[in-house]
Amino acid sequence: MTENPQPPGQRPAPAPIPVDRLHFALPPVHATPAEERQHRKERLAGALRLFARYGCEEGVSGHISARDPEFEDCYWVNPFGVPFARVTSGELVMVNGEGQVVEGRYHVNQAAFAVHAQVHRARPEVVAVAHTHSVHGRALAALGDLIEPYTQEACAFFEDHALFDAYTGVIVDAEEGRRIAAALGPYKAVVLRNHGLLTVGDSVDAAAWWFLSMERCAEVQLAARAAGKPVPIERRDAVATRDQLGSDLVAWINYQPLWHQISGSEPELLS
Repeated sequence: MTENPQPPGQRPAPAPIPVDRLHFALPPVHATPAEERQHRKERLAGALRLFARYGCEEGVSGHISARDPEFEDCYWVNPFGVPFARVTSGELVMVNGEGQVVEGRYHVNQAAFAVHAQVHRARPEVVAVAHTHSVHGRALAALGDLIEPYTQEACAFFEDHALFDAYTGVIVDAEEGRRIAAALGPYKAVVLRNHGLLTVGDSVDAAAWWFLSMERCAEVQLAARAAGKPVPIERRDAVATRDQLGSDLVAWINYQPLWHQISGSEPELLS
């Protein structure tokens, strides 16, 4: 007599596929600076188009910048006056640390780059810096508030972002950029009071993800406070969640569906 016979019409469950045979994307490793430069430019163009989709654009304000992998103190940025939704990798501009164009055919928003240059110089491990005038980021900044640990996603920023508690008008000089870089310190983000959000990452993908996530966290925080009294996550749990979700690698992984979405639907951004 057979032990444990299968019920009529049922088959044994299929065996699990070994983990090492499953696809899991990780950040690419490039053989040459030229390959890495092209990769960063394509990701930069894609991030700008995503920012347009998510409403993170206000006239000619804002930048996403990416450090060049070969030339010291040189950075790729979006061209002045070109809508984020129309930027291609071939239209990006390379500027030096003084904001002077060294490759490309467009001007650069000097007010925005005054901040980016100083952040890049203060944080040599940072590849990309993102700052635009998003709606909920500006609302949070108008309150002079930080992101509170009200949700799981917000915990990624717990004790890992700062407030630049000053406003001195449009930033056009290096000294103001250095003050913002000092306020950012070792963190992934800074709230610029009465101005907006700025995020950094060890890849374009990470910096862009942190900005979009922080903007959404600001939206949730403002909505929760408007509706009632939010219940914050306890510090121990917020720290543990940040340790799980707060790395640039996790940000890169989270960003990949957005990259596939934009590069698949708008492949001209690669040109």
